[in-house]
Amino acid sequence: MSPELSQKLAAAVDRMPAFPKSVQAILDLTRDVNCTPKDLVQVIDKDPVVTVKILKVVNSAYYSLPKQITSINHAVVFLGFNTIKNLALGIAAIGMLPKSNAAGFDVQKYLLHSLATANIAKKIASDVDGADPMDCFIAGLLHDFGKVVFAQFLPEEFRQALEVCQRDGSSLHEALRQTIGVDHAVVGGMLVEKWRFAPNLIETIQNMHGDDLKDTPMVACVFAANQISKKLQFGFGGNHYVEALSPAMAKRLGGDLDQVISGLGDLQPLFEEAQVFSKLES
Repeated sequence: MSPELSQKLAAAVDRMPAFPKSVQAILDLTRDVNCTPKDLVQVIDKDPVVTVKILKVVNSAYYSLPKQITSINHAVVFLGFNTIKNLALGIAAIGMLPKSNAAGFDVQKYLLHSLATANIAKKIASDVDGADPMDCFIAGLLHDFGKVVFAQFLPEEFRQALEVCQRDGSSLHEALRQTIGVDHAVVGGMLVEKWRFAPNLIETIQNMHGDDLKDTPMVACVFAANQISKKLQFGFGGNHYVEALSPAMAKRLGGDLDQVISGLGDLQPLFEEAQVFSKLES
């Protein structure tokens, strides 16, 4: 990467908003093995925007709960600790998305792709040694956030890359390397580093494309989930190009992409949940 490009990307990342303090606190709690539901409730209760949006989703037809839920405390009881954590993180990520951009990038479809990838990554991780389902959910949710940086701050170059993919069905990360000089995984890694995420999460987001990917449980789960989400067309992150699992990933996950999909069973409920979460911004 040239010094000029490096400086340009650093400036773009600096212009992205910070992760809200309440959500940063939720992430910190996520890493604390002694964290209790009460700790989570106290953090969320201090953020009225997150509270209102969580209650909106909890009371949606999707969950069909027997009665109206009016507090985060009750929401945790009914839906569980991890679901509420995931919701809070989803709300934070959605809150940072621009309503429109000069690149013509469809943010709503991107969001659906990211949420579906997060849900699938969490499901895959539950059967993979050394993979933490919650961490895989977060990495899945944020794996493409570099595209948002490009759409906002390098819109012309990003539009060109999207058009190349649409024209010839090639991969977006290759097109971005041609038009900008780096792909979205590099910029996404810079962004989550700015947000002070855990090193394994930064490493995973940086290792979503290329020939020499790191062989870790989280990289395997999120990479596979991303390809599955594209293959089944759950949302749209800019192109439908599906990459094969590396031999190391296939060994870790128990087969190629089709075998992994077959082992996961019916993924429609996960996609429906992603659709519910994706409406949080409205």
